[in-house]
Amino acid sequence: MKKKIHLLLGMAAIICGLSFTSCSDFLNVEKYFEDAQSEDKIFSDDMYTLQWLSYCYSRLLGDNIEVGHSRFCPQNFADDQVFSETYGRYKAYKLGEIGYGYSYSGYYQNAWKWSYAAIYQATVLINKVDINQDFTPEEIQDVKGQARFLRAYFYWMLLRRYGPIPLLPTEGVDYTKPYDELSYPRNTYDECVEFITSEMVQAAKELPEKRDNLNLARPTRGAALAVRAKVYLYGASPLANGNTEMADFTDKTGRVLIPQEYDESKWAKAAAAARDVIEGDWYKLFTVKKRETAAKGDYSYPKTIDPPYNKKFSDKPFPEGWADIDPFDSYRSLFNGEVFLFNNPEIIFSRVVNDAAADFDNLGDYSDVVQLVKHQMPSSVGGWNMHAMTMKQCDAYDMADGNPYDRTTGMTGFASSDNKADRPYDNLEDGVWLGYANREPRFYASVGYNGARWNCTSAIGTGAVNVINKQVWYYRGETDGRSNSVERWLVTGIGIKKYINPSDCANNSGSITQKPEPALRYADILLSYAEALNNLTTTYEIPSWDESTTYTISRDVEQMRRGVKPVRMRAGVPDYDNDVYGDRNAFFDKIVHERQIEFFAESQRYYDVRRWKIAPEHEGGQIYGCNVMMDKEHAEAFYTPVRVTGVQTAFSRKQYFWPMNYDELQRNRNMTQAPGWQDYD
Repeated sequence: MKKKIHLLLGMAAIICGLSFTSCSDFLNVEKYFEDAQSEDKIFSDDMYTLQWLSYCYSRLLGDNIEVGHSRFCPQNFADDQVFSETYGRYKAYKLGEIGYGYSYSGYYQNAWKWSYAAIYQATVLINKVDINQDFTPEEIQDVKGQARFLRAYFYWMLLRRYGPIPLLPTEGVDYTKPYDELSYPRNTYDECVEFITSEMVQAAKELPEKRDNLNLARPTRGAALAVRAKVYLYGASPLANGNTEMADFTDKTGRVLIPQEYDESKWAKAAAAARDVIEGDWYKLFTVKKRETAAKGDYSYPKTIDPPYNKKFSDKPFPEGWADIDPFDSYRSLFNGEVFLFNNPEIIFSRVVNDAAADFDNLGDYSDVVQLVKHQMPSSVGGWNMHAMTMKQCDAYDMADGNPYDRTTGMTGFASSDNKADRPYDNLEDGVWLGYANREPRFYASVGYNGARWNCTSAIGTGAVNVINKQVWYYRGETDGRSNSVERWLVTGIGIKKYINPSDCANNSGSITQKPEPALRYADILLSYAEALNNLTTTYEIPSWDESTTYTISRDVEQMRRGVKPVRMRAGVPDYDNDVYGDRNAFFDKIVHERQIEFFAESQRYYDVRRWKIAPEHEGGQIYGCNVMMDKEHAEAFYTPVRVTGVQTAFSRKQYFWPMNYDELQRNRNMTQAPGWQDYD
């Protein structure tokens, strides 16, 4: 392009601040250009065209982020995390009491209107950009592909949250018409899936396979196909495939919006779509080479701890084993900003650095991963000490040999030089509870357990010695422990280290490394492939996305291994035995567990337990943590599981989907409410 716009999101958007107070405000941003120019004039100019496209990208921020803190990203909190930031809001969120008529009605309301504003803008661009003579035909195709991807992506985000949604006409909407004439009913779930997936195929034909390092926030062919695979997976899952519990989810005419008949072939389509991404060979799991010695003088880069010896995997290089990689640092560095996105082969799509609050008054707050990190970091190193891991999540991490952790039979007492020989697979400091010993590498990359060290190596000045490699305690009476006067303490006594870089420090002139948002990564595609195959009882012949070949799709154990084994090897834990692969129910349980660990704090668990229809038993269960009332003098009692006081959890049918906003129900006479929520008719 003659003028290249570098879309590191948050810095790119030119147009913002829509009020959405009328139909024309809701759908038209033409008036926000410097001159009241016609669309024809806008799309004949390359810079104005890119500004128009940039607006669509800007709507991916705020309430539409996929990894972030609780103000924007409540779906990042399922049964695995708790936030004490505005604690009453968390309790309301867990009980499904957010929305019109509740105390926190103003939260999480922008996703719907922002998405549809972007969908409209993208549609206009797709239909108009061909008149542009400043672009080459190849550049027009790319711009059109980006807009098509974004339109389908916004629909995808809406589908996950709200269930069946209205699909606007692809030829565009005449926003000059009265609003009653623009009232669109919900389409069926299957219609939404078919539209999004078909649009992603077309986008894949229009988008390039790779981007340079100045355009990493723009989608590629692989990103379009990966989203397509996710959409098919959700469409095949129990929530949307033969779900008779949702027979009353209808439109105004009585048309049932959730398929009532189970269709196994949907799993085959999901598997074939994931296979398209795998066969594309665009991505691979990120790994860090084995570290033979510790970084001199730096606690934060220890010598690689070899997982327990396994004759099948210990002596083989990745991905057949883990002999040449550091499983702990491979997982840790994937998220903490250690590696630039351009050099990370696992991230498929990302908003990159989405710190746009300084540019857009309507965001109101920063929504990037750095802000998530600040919410996780202890107060003593400048953090806000608000996001805590549940005991359920902490205990879900396996032992180093891959066996489940069992609190009733696990080690007790505290780490010391006397028991180091009993725990060869950790770097626990003296005084740390031995329940945290000998756990799998992802545990140490994710859990900020009581007594963990926070490296804070960017701290400088005379006070730096007080925070660099600081051991942080959550006992009552400690700086970061329970406090009755403020909300900045961890209600479970278990911190979170995922996304934390060893250099991150929020005081003593330290800094926090920028981290790319992992909205969609290759590990997800691999595990989705295995999950989809597991649900097949017959064989299907399905064409590839471009119809260049045909896949034979069946419950093939070796193909299932192709999806699971690399993820397990990168984590330094053994692959499953044949008896697990051979048992459909046992394998499903393993997939549920693996996704809980691998995708912790990535807004996956929230949607997973819903699409599998296991949310009542998981999100409906009470939240447990350590006994944060205990001080250091009663250290052993601190680790006694106690229910988090003041948080009553429940899960009812209405919490499968988000409620339709009251204003939208009043404006759109054809809109229906999701089951269980008040419709205000």
